[in-house]
Amino acid sequence: MAINAEESLKKRMSDRLAPSMAKDHPNLPVIKEEGCYYYGADGKTYLDFTSGIAVTNTGHRHPKIVEAIKNGADLLTHGPSGVIMYDSILTLADKLAEVMPGEIDCFFFGNSGTEAIEGALKLAKFVTERTAVVSFTGGFHGRTFGAMGVSTSKSKYRKHMQPNMNAFQLPYADPELTEEENIDNLDKHLDNLFAHQVTPEEVACMIVEPILGEGGYIVPPAAWLKRIREHCYKHNILLIFDEVQTGFGRTGHWFASQAFDVTPDILAAAKGIASGMPLGVTAASKELMQKWPLGAHATTFGGNPIACEAGIATIEVLTEENLLENAQEMGDYAVSRLEKMKEDHPTLGTIRGIGLMIGIEIINPETGEADGGGLMEVLDLALEEGVLFYFCGNKTEVMRMIPPLIVTKEQIDEGLEKLDKALNRFENS
Repeated sequence: MAINAEESLKKRMSDRLAPSMAKDHPNLPVIKEEGCYYYGADGKTYLDFTSGIAVTNTGHRHPKIVEAIKNGADLLTHGPSGVIMYDSILTLADKLAEVMPGEIDCFFFGNSGTEAIEGALKLAKFVTERTAVVSFTGGFHGRTFGAMGVSTSKSKYRKHMQPNMNAFQLPYADPELTEEENIDNLDKHLDNLFAHQVTPEEVACMIVEPILGEGGYIVPPAAWLKRIREHCYKHNILLIFDEVQTGFGRTGHWFASQAFDVTPDILAAAKGIASGMPLGVTAASKELMQKWPLGAHATTFGGNPIACEAGIATIEVLTEENLLENAQEMGDYAVSRLEKMKEDHPTLGTIRGIGLMIGIEIINPETGEADGGGLMEVLDLALEEGVLFYFCGNKTEVMRMIPPLIVTKEQIDEGLEKLDKALNRFENS
């Protein structure tokens, strides 16, 4: 009996890929992507509300991005920057300087988000000549050792691989507390940390996600982030914003730091930077970056010329098609629809987010507690209905709704109608 395309992909995946790569959810075999849709090997079409985990902000295979990749490949396929130099990496840097917050205007390019974080941590430690780092409980910054060393979204990510990073954690903002309570909590825990575990003179940097991503799509009060900024100024500690997931229009602003009006010293970005091409960036002011000399950090593949061409085109598409504005408008519309859906679905808990970075909590209606098992069932049922969501949260209790920023009101309606059907099936099973 002949094996169809879907069965072939699943068998080869099981045989040839490490479980840590091949066992994510939902393992949907696809043969093509376009706009806001995946085309499955099963012949079905799936509305994508994941954007490849917040990567294809301009939509899948945007024509301008594809053209930039093809044209770039006609000129150069590899750097390495420094050994040679080329226009695309410098043009991308120029364009990034125009949209970055504050005085951030100098860049080190890598291949991924975790590399951007590694660069940010190394830069902070080098220029301050301090060894300690402060991060926030629930944060996720990547899976290489340095990035993992400041990540605490799930303990299983560190199991048998505990890094020695000299890192200390503070609680992230609690959405159930008031703004004032969160600020008081921050002050109290930071004072306790400095009194009992590490002096501020030893701390190179604080690293924080301006919106908690993997940890559950928690949106902190702007005043809470501003207080972190104040503490960093007070103790000459560098502030790193991990904008790997929040960057490039996801929140309806170029970066979440602009949404909150808080400017970090160092910003790490990736995901949406090049619409699917592997690229990440550690960004800071020229004044700070000039203190990081030749040999202190390096890369072979970072700033790949084709990826940089895709990055240039990405910024142009986001600007020309007003996708930041669309993210704000469609995000507000989606949240209003979801809040209305809560009236009919007791399994829907808190809806939170900014722009098109929306978290949908799934709860046990009898206890009000987070329901991670229920969430996975809802995700599977939604996929059967034809829409793809993803998960996050320490208990896997939050559904991520992160469609491409080109999404239309009609596609929001389509996706939420499919989710409505999935919730009905789940609640009546």
